[in-house]
Amino acid sequence: MSNIQRAFENGKAFIPFITCGDPSLDITEQLVYAAEEAGADLIELGIPFSDPTAEGPVIQAANLRALTNKVTTDGIFDMVRSIRKKTDIPMVFMTYANVVFSYGYRKVQEDCTAETGTGHSVRTEAETGTERFIRTAAEIGMDGLILPDVPYEEKEEFDTVCRKYGLDFISLIAPTSHERIRRIAAGASGFVYCVSSMGVTGVRSEITSDVGSMIKLVKETKNIPCAVGFGISTPEQAAEMAALSDGAIVGSAIVRICGQYGKDCMPHVKEYIRNMKEAL
Repeated sequence: MSNIQRAFENGKAFIPFITCGDPSLDITEQLVYAAEEAGADLIELGIPFSDPTAEGPVIQAANLRALTNKVTTDGIFDMVRSIRKKTDIPMVFMTYANVVFSYGYRKVQEDCTAETGTGHSVRTEAETGTERFIRTAAEIGMDGLILPDVPYEEKEEFDTVCRKYGLDFISLIAPTSHERIRRIAAGASGFVYCVSSMGVTGVRSEITSDVGSMIKLVKETKNIPCAVGFGISTPEQAAEMAALSDGAIVGSAIVRICGQYGKDCMPHVKEYIRNMKEAL
């Protein structure tokens, strides 16, 4: 059983999303411990990106704050190394394909320059950017990867490498997936991220998509956990979505608390997660 599957062993899973580096990586690390203490079963760590196309204004603003604070992928990797000395709670990265590509390319170029001792280098193809990122993520103890801008038809480049290093590449399904849901589910690993609402992430007053039908198609195809995200912010919404699925994912509501309270956000986030978990 994978570490991600373990998150769904004991009832409905609550999955909080945290933007790494908002307000700082030190606070992010403490938020991981606080979330686990409050009952979180799996944690999504968002690697900030300058053009987060799937995100609404709340998480976009958090990405900007983190990038303004000079948060880097290497810094986030170091934070995860520190976290893994204290907890084995399941964790997945959520970011964008360009973050994966650019990390690997930059590191390969630096390595070549160091070897030649010149300011010019030729990129080696010994290890692609994708492979370097995923290999490092696996080595530091991450359990999975979510790339919301990679459609099912283009997932193979990432999924193959994830399987090589033992990471789950998390598949997403949306209300517009329709006949593709069965195909997506058949190749899914870890859990299936069910997008409850059209558009970008963000708090919604109500969720109108037929989430139950989406999950039914997944379950008919493969016995894999399904967690619902996008738009969930209240205990009532979390309970409603969890009744239809195996867990609830909450991002914008938590990120908004971080933005409101800054370095003093931890007790507020912890209380929020505790209330949401109890609702499940």
